[in-house]
Amino acid sequence: MVSGREEQFTLDESCVGSPPVLGIVGDVSSALSIDISSILGLYRVPMVSYYATCSCLSDRNKFPSFFRTVPSGAFQVNFYKQLLVQAMLQIMRRFGWTWTGMLFTDDAYGRDAARSFQSELAQSGLGCLAYVEVLPWDNDPAELQRIVTAMKTSTARWVGAGGGVCTGQENLGTAETTLLDVSELRLEYNVYKAVYALAHALHDMLQCVPGRGPFTGHRCASLQTIQPWQLMYYLEKINFTTSFGDRVSFDENGDPIPIYDVMNWAWLPDGTTAPQSVCSESCSSGTRVARRKGEPVCCFDCIACSEGEISNETGRFTCTTCPEDFWSSPQRDHCVPKSMEFLSYHEALGISLTTISLLGTFTCAIVLGIFIYHRSTPMVRANNSELSFLLLLSLKLCFLCSLLFIGRPKLWTCQLRHAAFGISFVLCVSCILVKTMVVLAVFKASKPGGADIMKWFGAMQQRGTVLVLTFIQAIICTAWLVSASPTPHKNTQYHSDKIVYECAVGSTVGFAVLLGYIGLLALLSFLLAFMARNLPDNFNEAKLITFSMLIFCAVWIAFIPAYISSPGKYADVVEVFAILASSFGLLIALFGPKCYTILLRPERNTKKSIMGR
Repeated sequence: MVSGREEQFTLDESCVGSPPVLGIVGDVSSALSIDISSILGLYRVPMVSYYATCSCLSDRNKFPSFFRTVPSGAFQVNFYKQLLVQAMLQIMRRFGWTWTGMLFTDDAYGRDAARSFQSELAQSGLGCLAYVEVLPWDNDPAELQRIVTAMKTSTARWVGAGGGVCTGQENLGTAETTLLDVSELRLEYNVYKAVYALAHALHDMLQCVPGRGPFTGHRCASLQTIQPWQLMYYLEKINFTTSFGDRVSFDENGDPIPIYDVMNWAWLPDGTTAPQSVCSESCSSGTRVARRKGEPVCCFDCIACSEGEISNETGRFTCTTCPEDFWSSPQRDHCVPKSMEFLSYHEALGISLTTISLLGTFTCAIVLGIFIYHRSTPMVRANNSELSFLLLLSLKLCFLCSLLFIGRPKLWTCQLRHAAFGISFVLCVSCILVKTMVVLAVFKASKPGGADIMKWFGAMQQRGTVLVLTFIQAIICTAWLVSASPTPHKNTQYHSDKIVYECAVGSTVGFAVLLGYIGLLALLSFLLAFMARNLPDNFNEAKLITFSMLIFCAVWIAFIPAYISSPGKYADVVEVFAILASSFGLLIALFGPKCYTILLRPERNTKKSIMGR
């Protein structure tokens, strides 16, 4: 047949004569392709196979005119091991598939591909296999004979169409035949590409411009004298795209660009769904992966990150802890700055305490004004007006020092708040102590033999005593500030989601000594006033001092456990409350009755009424 010496035959009216065979589409078998191509290679007759995959056919020295539209076996093995497996892994990564099923044929190619894919999947950590299914070859003789017959039909038809002298009116694109619809037929599609490869080679050959041809003397091939090797020249250079979007060309060994199918399972006609692509959906931001015991690694639960931890990516196995000054958002997907907590002027509690403090200060100023205006009356003169004025001034400072505990802590407010508080209260209690001592001295001097005692309690001695007692507290505060000064401190121990901005006392010993000294003076004043409680009824200063110091001591005794047990800003609230409560207690107990007498009962503000008997 190749030599042209076979019996003459006529295909149809448009193709006549006894032409040589210019090209062959086939064969399906690698063994037969090897035998046929060995002979055709001697005549340089191109042979385009659609199913022969033996890698030996890529040897151009032995098979110089062999082409094929199916990838060679050697390429398939290498492709499965490298490119195809990687492509499959990229598809899994792109669509987030972790729950994978694997189907492979029970042959060398299928088994090798399965091993490669399993190995690469395990190393990548992308997912795991839900199931593995081996597909056996169908050895039904009747089905095999039907497939072989349909190949042969297409081969004979298209070889005949491309091998004779033609009218030039034939068009493969408009030819009506069921063999052209090969979009869903893989084997037939390779036949389709083989026929089109030869058709394009013939077309390119016919487009040759005389004088510009590729052969000796720039000649073109003649239809009357065309030779197979001339068709082979054009076949090696074809490069076209099928109507399905696939590019067809041959490399230097006659092998094609490999094409593989990616199947997409979807809804089936009976209403069933595609297999689930994941055993567990990827964990979203704000959660972490928690493996299920005894199940594949692709099956897991999504656990919300703990407070203070975040996960800002999907599929995270661990949550990240936020920095110290940050906290997790409600969605646990990013860190947000922790809220800062302190006793603020802008909150209701701070506003209330500020108002009470200013009210106490204003009240002290009013009382001081009353005493100054009525300073010449017996009530004011009998109560040691100088010490009363100094006591009112110290109470005013006590009310004002509470404002240092409100607002954002700063270094100077932290250092000043306790020093101002300690000195103000010592000044206040010292005045009360000296007043109590003066009361006792007055009645002691009124008894026989007590005339000389008053020389120890003159105006200078009173001022000196108050100054010395206050100076001792100033020394305590100075030593505290120099050795371990209070400083602003961001405390994260009370609350995990916010920062308590407070003043660290620096030295607990210094703070205890400061409070202890105030308590010592207050206790001493209380004891002295208690001793003077039996003085004449009309002169009730000792009773008022006893009652005021009882309130003072009760407030500060209750303050200590409340202060220790109060977290964060509430420790400052307790301390401010103790300052205000004790200050109001002293102000009302000591000066309330006097102001009442001065303003509302002036008839009692006489020397006779005060001295009584």
